[in-house]
Amino acid sequence: MTQDIAELLMYVAPEPIRQANERWLTRILERLGTTRRNAETLSLMQLWLSPHLLLTQTCGYPLMTALRGQVRVVGRPRYELPDSTGGNHCSLLLSRADDSRRTLPAFFGSRGVINGEDSNSGINLLRQRLAPLHRDGQFFASVGVSGSHRESLRWLRENQADLAAIDSVTFAYLARHAEEEVEGLRVVVRSAFSPTLPYITAATVDDEQVEALRQVMNEALRELPDVAEVLGLREVLPASEGDYQIVLDYQQEAEALGFGRLR
Repeated sequence: MTQDIAELLMYVAPEPIRQANERWLTRILERLGTTRRNAETLSLMQLWLSPHLLLTQTCGYPLMTALRGQVRVVGRPRYELPDSTGGNHCSLLLSRADDSRRTLPAFFGSRGVINGEDSNSGINLLRQRLAPLHRDGQFFASVGVSGSHRESLRWLRENQADLAAIDSVTFAYLARHAEEEVEGLRVVVRSAFSPTLPYITAATVDDEQVEALRQVMNEALRELPDVAEVLGLREVLPASEGDYQIVLDYQQEAEALGFGRLR
């Protein structure tokens, strides 16, 4: 029996979501007849680029920058959740509900927070939405880096920031299973849509193996309807790097408007 790396780390909270992903992954491995190699010591980048990688999930932005041509796309999830449908999702630009500013232009000069510099939902989609509104390359008075979407939400709740872009899948999961984390916040505006976070495998995996893996993922999902319900996940759609070109298009749109760097 082979040993492969298989981790689903993009959506690990709240706990019902983590458990559902683990059950799905366990069933996939059972169907494939493989055991799970320990990957606890690996960074995300080491995990994504490991030659032992069978299956994981990444963000569309690093897929098209740091990982381009170095991994194989297996597919993309078709979530059916608020603001996430048909294989696409968006970012929700959030503020506190008691903030008197109601439109995006009104937040000029406010405090922004992002989860990280390499996040499509946290920075790239936010930058694209703000680009027409910048003045001399600036929109925010300050931009903090929280490290995660959940931390960005905490910054908003605790008045450490005024505006954040949160992945719509993350927001839906928290709204269902940890309502206190989104309580007192409201959607100012939604970003443009982009493809949901891709599932990837090692670059050495061939086309036939990629398709077989996607089929097993869907078979395992059908065998676990309660898992599919918790995750709001209906199927894994076919996908390729080309589907994610729009992520770079959004970046280039912002750059063309003189807003290549979020600040």
